Amino acid sequence: MPKDNKHKCSRDAIYHQKMEERLKIMRTELLDMAYTFCKEEVENTIVFFGSSRTLPEAKAKKNLEIIKEELDRSPDRPQELIDRFREAEFKHYMSLFYNSAEELAFRFSQWSQEKFTNPLNQFIVCSGGGPGIMEATNRGAQRANSRSIGLNIQIPTEQSPNPYISPELSFNFKYFFLRKFWFFYFAKAFVVFPGGMGTLDEVFELITLVKTGKMKRYVPIVLFGSKYWRDVINFEPMIQHGAIKRGDVDCFIYSDDVDETFRYITAELEKHYPPQH
Repeated sequence: MPKDNKHKCSRDAIYHQKMEERLKIMRTELLDMAYTFCKEEVENTIVFFGSSRTLPEAKAKKNLEIIKEELDRSPDRPQELIDRFREAEFKHYMSLFYNSAEELAFRFSQWSQEKFTNPLNQFIVCSGGGPGIMEATNRGAQRANSRSIGLNIQIPTEQSPNPYISPELSFNFKYFFLRKFWFFYFAKAFVVFPGGMGTLDEVFELITLVKTGKMKRYVPIVLFGSKYWRDVINFEPMIQHGAIKRGDVDCFIYSDDVDETFRYITAELEKHYPPQH
C-alpha cells in the first residue's frame, strides 16, 4: 500500500474512533438523562438563567467594606484601588439578584408542592448547576424542602456542581447543545437574571425557539432586572433597521420585583397547565 494511503487510512481510523467516542457521550447525555427524568417523574420545570459570578449579598457586602476600608486608609487613593472599589460596588449591586433568585425559587417550590399534589404535575426549578444565580436557585428550592435540577457543564473556568442540587437530579454535560436541549424540553416558564455571554446565548436561543414555533407550547418569560436588560440589549435599532418585527419581542416581560414575578408566573402556569388528576 502506498505511504499516502497508509496515512489516510490511519487518519480515517482515528477520525472514526473519535466520532464513536463522541456519539457514545451524546447517546449517554440524551438517553440516560431521559431515563433518569422519567424515573424521577420530572415533566415540568421552571428554568432560571443568570450569571455564575453573582455573589451572595453578605459576601459581596463584606468584600465591599474591606476594600472601602483600604481606600479610606490610603492617603494617595491609587487608581487600582479605586477600580477595585468600583468593581466591588457593582458586585454588591449584582448580589441583590442572588437574593431575588433564591427567594423566587423558594416560593415557586413551595407553591408547586402545595398546589399540585400529583408529583407529575409539580414544577421543579432547574438551573445550570454552578455558582452564582444557579446556586441561588437550587438553594431556594432546598429551603422549601423541594427537589431541584442542576444541569452542569464541563468548561475550563467552571464549574463544580453547587451543593444545593438534589443528588439524583444533578447532571454533568460535555456538550452544550444537549444541555440546552434538556433546559428547554421540560420548561414551562423561564426567569432570566442578569448574566454574561452564556446567559445572552440562552436568552436569544429561547426567543428564537418561541418566535419560530419550535417551542410549540406557551412559556411565560421574565427578564429580571429591567435596567440591566435594557442597557445590555436594545431591540429598538433592530426593529428600526427591519432586522426583526416589533412583535418578535412581545414574548417576554421585564420585572424588578419578586412578588410581581411570582404572581405573573404562577398565574400563567395555573391558567395554561392546570393540575391533571
